[in-house]
Amino acid sequence: MVVLGSDSHKHTHTIVAVDANGVELAHTTVKATPAGHLAVRRWAERWPERTWALEDCRHLSRRLEADLLRAGERVLRVPPKLMAETRRGVRQPGKSDPIDALAVARAALREPDLPVAQLDGAERELRLLVDHREDLVAERTRAENRLLWHLHELEPGWQLASGALSRFKTLDAVEARLAAHDGTVAEIAGQLVATIRDLTVRVNALERRITATVTPLAPTLLALHGCGPLTAAKLVGETAGAARFRSPAAFARHNGTAPIPVWSGNDTRHRLNRGGNRQLNAALHRIVITQLQHPGPARDYIAKRLAAGSTKTEAIRCLRRHLSDDVYRRLRTDEHTPHATQNLPTAA
Repeated sequence: MVVLGSDSHKHTHTIVAVDANGVELAHTTVKATPAGHLAVRRWAERWPERTWALEDCRHLSRRLEADLLRAGERVLRVPPKLMAETRRGVRQPGKSDPIDALAVARAALREPDLPVAQLDGAERELRLLVDHREDLVAERTRAENRLLWHLHELEPGWQLASGALSRFKTLDAVEARLAAHDGTVAEIAGQLVATIRDLTVRVNALERRITATVTPLAPTLLALHGCGPLTAAKLVGETAGAARFRSPAAFARHNGTAPIPVWSGNDTRHRLNRGGNRQLNAALHRIVITQLQHPGPARDYIAKRLAAGSTKTEAIRCLRRHLSDDVYRRLRTDEHTPHATQNLPTAA
């Protein structure tokens, strides 16, 4: 078996072939175009048994990954953090595209539980929509912060509740107050109000579209207490197909809920895993916090762990690990539902 590691950039892909021992066999660089993707696949045909390992750089590696999958190739996604750790541990110093591609290939050899790539489906649409909504929310937050400083200058004694500027009623009240002021500060504040209003309309429209898209895709996941449409969309989009993971444990390693063993001798313990997909990890944490706000199994589990001597932080980590297994099973169930990918809404 030969592993073909790739270091992707906007204009080029560098591919390094290694054997089962991690010894470099050959390398090449092609253009990041369909013609370049075809050329590198023909170059790789000299090794009948091969697996591709692509550094998971989303937009940089997506087209190469899709072209390889359509050609029937097996592709693994290597998190950038694994590649960086492999590069630091080699004897060859420096940094170059062949060195990075070699590190990707060796990381794929070292890690047996890497997710297997598959062609994009409705999951990628969800991820794009969720990411776009988060970008718009961040833009709105920056505009709100600038507006608050201007309002403090114009109306020093006026206090607004946290998050109030995301409501149209509050924006109407701000506009009414600004009408009583003249000058550049009031003019800029009025423009910011218009910007916030427009962004809020777009954010709300995206939330409705995300909800309509994720509802038929993940009904079992949405039935989980504490998992709303936005959180479900984040889980579905970032997971990109639970079937890529061979077990719940592999999924837990991918999302960073699996603890890392740090024991020696008679001292047996584990520590927090700061790796993995942090977007998935944050979504799981939001579900846990929501569940803990109401009586139920989550509260009972935390109470049991606290009685056993765990700290509250440790108990929440353990609960998040159990939740990861539950989410994995629900994702797998939804993926096997015949109607899961039907009747999806289209863009207006």
